[in-house]
Amino acid sequence: RLIGLLDVVISDSQLRVSIATSVQHRFRIVGAGPTGALLALGLAQQGFDVLLCDCLTRDRILQRSRAYALTQSSRRLLQRLGLWDGLDAHLTPFRSLRLEDCAIRRSTWFTLKDLRAANRSSNAIGWILDHRPLMRLLMSQLELSERVSLHLGEGATTNTDFVSGNRQSLTIAADGPHSSLRTAARVPFWSHRYRQGCLTAKLRLEGAEQGCAYELFRPEGPMAVLPLGGDCFQVVWSAPLRRCQERAVLSPDGLRTALNAILPPSVNAVELLDEPGAFPLELSLAPRLHRGSLLLVGEAGHRCHPVGGQGLNLCWRDVGDLLDLTHELHTGSMSPQSLPRRYSRRRNLDLTSVLLATDLLIRLFSNRHPLLLPLRHGALLLLNRCAWLRRVSLSAMSDGPGSVLTPLPQ
Repeated sequence: RLIGLLDVVISDSQLRVSIATSVQHRFRIVGAGPTGALLALGLAQQGFDVLLCDCLTRDRILQRSRAYALTQSSRRLLQRLGLWDGLDAHLTPFRSLRLEDCAIRRSTWFTLKDLRAANRSSNAIGWILDHRPLMRLLMSQLELSERVSLHLGEGATTNTDFVSGNRQSLTIAADGPHSSLRTAARVPFWSHRYRQGCLTAKLRLEGAEQGCAYELFRPEGPMAVLPLGGDCFQVVWSAPLRRCQERAVLSPDGLRTALNAILPPSVNAVELLDEPGAFPLELSLAPRLHRGSLLLVGEAGHRCHPVGGQGLNLCWRDVGDLLDLTHELHTGSMSPQSLPRRYSRRRNLDLTSVLLATDLLIRLFSNRHPLLLPLRHGALLLLNRCAWLRRVSLSAMSDGPGSVLTPLPQ
């Protein structure tokens, strides 16, 4: 009996230690979009217990119609989490990238030769991935994980509960650019709304080069044309917001006519495949990505112009850097109290560089200012003539500005 009693006491003590450890290192994430879901899965793989909540239902999270341009940094993160092979059938690689200044009618091409050596084995400059297969894979993996508690829909825990809740846990706001969790915590936030908006639409195009992505700089704003496989493409069209809203409600024939007027001469829009959407654009940044035990991840902490397709990749580099730090937390080489501060410092260079670079591109190319035209002409001429400049530029876009001078993981 004494031995049995001792076994019960020991088991009870171990259970209490296990529960205390779980509570101390528990992560609570608000926002189950691509960034929040990917972070939750990464934390669960490291052995942390994660609560992931979103006011949207699973079906509504999956419904979104859009595509993402993935860069090399996102490829490495997905491979690290064991997700890349599961997405292989849904990834559309592009092996060339055409930049064109429509005002001066000059262009430059990026090809596989312009990739850094560590990226060449991927055999692509980037990939286009639709939202739905990405989220289906993430949700299925989260539902299978014993360490993830999913609270989706109207009954999900409120943001206010997180802000005023258990301080032993780390709370992560991944609830988008208008984060109510960030607002409730009164985290300082800088924001500048562009005069431009953005229209997105999926179309069938004739004459577009296969395996090629286009970035067309136009006086009213840039336009990206992204391959989705076959003759299907997504157009990301920046222009004054009111003009985007007017174009979004045009008839399919009217929108195709408007597009054909500005696409390259050999490319024609022949069919609209979904309902266009228009939304405003802004430049925003939280000068510190934490306050107390709250961390801002993804667009809850920053947002940039979609030129260059940096948006989701920048958010996922938040995830990658945070997972590097939580690995140290898991191994005991860092205290939970120091994680928020170190995360905020670690992301500073990448975020400020990308936000400033995208803003500079918009100010430089979205106009016909006569003093800027020679500068733009010279920049494209240098890109055409200098292979090393193309390599550095492509690395900054693909791997992040902070990695240009450092070795890349193999």
